[in-house]
Amino acid sequence: MNKIALITGATAGIGEETAMQLAGEGYHVIITGRRKERLKKLAEQIKSSCNVEVLTLTFDIRSRAEVDEAIDNLPKEWQNIELLINNAGLAAGLKHLQEGDINDWEQMIDTNVKGLLYISRKIMPGMVARESGHIINVSSIAGKEVYEKGNVYCATKHAVEAITKGMRLDLLKHGIRVSSVSPGLVETEFSMVRFKGDEERAAAVYDGLEALRAEDIAETIVWIASRPPHVNINDVLITPTAQGNSTTTVRK
Repeated sequence: MNKIALITGATAGIGEETAMQLAGEGYHVIITGRRKERLKKLAEQIKSSCNVEVLTLTFDIRSRAEVDEAIDNLPKEWQNIELLINNAGLAAGLKHLQEGDINDWEQMIDTNVKGLLYISRKIMPGMVARESGHIINVSSIAGKEVYEKGNVYCATKHAVEAITKGMRLDLLKHGIRVSSVSPGLVETEFSMVRFKGDEERAAAVYDGLEALRAEDIAETIVWIASRPPHVNINDVLITPTAQGNSTTTVRK
């Protein structure tokens, strides 16, 4: 029987690639995000290449009301979610704390922390009732270290680390696995979003080195999800070969 996976932030990058790869492994997938047309296009791609079902849910994960409405109205055949990929997240701005844009702070906190909590709170009770499930949170190397001007973004990913550990303990007796993936430099829309569409500045982040690609992280997520039931991968920290930590890289 096909298992059901829900992937947040599936309209681009890691989320999109993860949905494709999980579908390739036989999961029926629920793909979520704010950009309806992108979800529709991804659903068509999955259906044309994989023999699985796809459900699209368009909502803003920052809105508790929208999350509640989407999950509360899932068709019965989509309610037994076995795998939750909490991928939705972003960085907004890169400034010293004393110069920071409070709107950027709120966007990151609402998406990276509160959004993850909203969707998890809706899905976890079903997993508990079935005594089965796996949650994989997409964190970051920024959840391990703090770098200059990264302040609030790093704080949100440190929060994801703590929430992941708390989930693991709280769900342990129910046999539910909780994992995280912590990427370093991945060339996706991440920097374009952070720098608010400044293509030159975004491209410079990856200049002179071979960054990770979305498929690298998706492959890791699929591998974590495919471990035998008695194995839980707590966390994977994955960087490009040319990256030593948050701020140390070798560029040609």
